[in-house]
Amino acid sequence: MRNRLTTTILLLFITVASQAQMRKWTLQECVEYAVDNNLTVERFELDLENAKIDKSDALGNLIPNLNGTSSVSSNTGFSINPTNNLPTNQTALNVNLGLSSSLTLFDGLRNIRQLNRAKINAIANQYRLDDLKDDIRLNVANAYLQVLSNKEQLKTFRAQYAVTEQDLKRTKELVESGVLPRGDLLEIEATAANQEQQIVNGESLVLISRVNLAQLLQITDYENFDIADEEFDIPPSDILSNSAKVIFDKALSFRNDIKLSKSNVELAEEDLKISKGGYLPTLSAFFQYGTRYSDVTQIPDANGVPFTPNFTDQLWIFDGISYGAQLNVPIFNGWNTRNNVKRSKISLAQAKIQFEQDKLDLESTIQQAYVDVGTFEKAYEAAQKTLEARRLAYDYAKERYDVGLMNAFDFSQAQARVDNAEADVIRTKYDYIFRLKILEFYFGIPISLN
Repeated sequence: MRNRLTTTILLLFITVASQAQMRKWTLQECVEYAVDNNLTVERFELDLENAKIDKSDALGNLIPNLNGTSSVSSNTGFSINPTNNLPTNQTALNVNLGLSSSLTLFDGLRNIRQLNRAKINAIANQYRLDDLKDDIRLNVANAYLQVLSNKEQLKTFRAQYAVTEQDLKRTKELVESGVLPRGDLLEIEATAANQEQQIVNGESLVLISRVNLAQLLQITDYENFDIADEEFDIPPSDILSNSAKVIFDKALSFRNDIKLSKSNVELAEEDLKISKGGYLPTLSAFFQYGTRYSDVTQIPDANGVPFTPNFTDQLWIFDGISYGAQLNVPIFNGWNTRNNVKRSKISLAQAKIQFEQDKLDLESTIQQAYVDVGTFEKAYEAAQKTLEARRLAYDYAKERYDVGLMNAFDFSQAQARVDNAEADVIRTKYDYIFRLKILEFYFGIPISLN
């Protein structure tokens, strides 16, 4: 009984492990996993955390600071008595306590500008992170569709080889019976060998595309990584009912790369304001409280007799406060402020130029994507028509071949043309799907093959 239980648990474990190894990934799972586990995403997330800390630093500069100090010292030999500032040669124990605070009242609004800059920088880092995730989604979708395309082509190669095997078997029988010459058999065998090579190449392409997709997901177990065995038709879409200009205008409103570029302009504007603040005076306020104790302290009592007060009494007797304000007016600092303002103006001009360039690049990309959708749609339709024509030609050739009116070489050529046409249909199909998804992505439609 115990052995049976152990065997059952072991078999269950093996079954679960096998199912885990044979997991088939959907596109949505691949996209989510890639976004969640990408190392660059993790690095950008840390940059975002740093930006949030910078915002906290800037906020802290607007509130007063508070510092406490304390010191304990013992002097032996010549020293100055802290109570009367007279020389003494006694061993003395001295304790000093203090509390200080300061606040910048005005610094050319630089602290406020720093806070505004830190807020914008945190938002910019979020845009940068989201833009990276968008790029990952597109790259994963492209790699996923490439695996699908290669798998469908491989299925086609194997189906074609199965048909050729039947033709080869039938041709052998006809050659052996003397109906067909041996040259026809050799031609069919050559066709079969060529198709076997296509299958080998197709398997290699599937493996390479799977590895490429796994690398995007940063999965190293290539042997056990595979995608779901699905076939996708051209998804319905009315994206072309919108003009390229409409798609571009909408993309400007939500694309993270454009938002990032615009944030960089805002950051440069804040940097310029911060630099100009260096021309203005700085006003700060301060407050200090201090007290002390010394065991050599001597003060007279009510009868004029000197005595040493205890620790607590001395803290109350010798405490004191100071407070005030300080104004610093910049007069000349070696043109540092002026040069910083000039640099900030240049950086602002560069950020504005980059922003305009990014918009032009986006418009160009969308225009190209728009044209690509129409071009690849026509290419797919043309490939389908070609395949239909090749199949009709193949059926006609097969009829002639079966009755001995066509030699094996011409028949193999007709079959090869069908093979090429089927491969073109698969290739143009997934090329069209991907271009369609790219254009929809720029219109704000999430990537999905459904």
